[in-house]
Amino acid sequence: MRVKQALYMLSGGLSGFFIVVIMLIILAQIIGRLLGFIVPSAEDFSGYALAASTFFGLAYTFHEGGHIRVNLAIQRLPEKWQHPLETVVLTVAFLLLCFASYYCTYMVWESHDFEEVTHGYIPIPLWIPQVPVAIGMIAFNLAVLDSLIENIRGITPHYKVLEGEDVTLDLSNNKEGM
Repeated sequence: MRVKQALYMLSGGLSGFFIVVIMLIILAQIIGRLLGFIVPSAEDFSGYALAASTFFGLAYTFHEGGHIRVNLAIQRLPEKWQHPLETVVLTVAFLLLCFASYYCTYMVWESHDFEEVTHGYIPIPLWIPQVPVAIGMIAFNLAVLDSLIENIRGITPHYKVLEGEDVTLDLSNNKEGM
């Protein structure tokens, strides 16, 4: 259990770290313009950091119930159908993420194998900015698999527990405001 939590926290922490990297690059650009110099390939590196932040954040956000999910159809079904349908949805999501994770990893390997470089002012091996995308997809895949296993075992997945807490908090806040 602690390993899973560590994976989610590491994923979220890396996502936040790359947001800070973007901020530092932009800050360096601003200071550079004031002092009369440019930061080469700042836009490129900001884009790579944005991709890294986005993909590293997928697993953490899913685990914390932050992804947008359409529950209207599932909630309207009888309770005996809700659990099996949730299992089907998680299974399909897991299979799609297996496909995406495989091809993200293959993309990194192929870029490394063909020695591709970026087209920016500072050419760097293309596989370097692609690695966080592949790792983030694999972590997201593991998070969905974790929820699928919990659901099959009859345990409410963590994202659903958090969704229920949010509803409870919203209802209690509405009552206080009346």
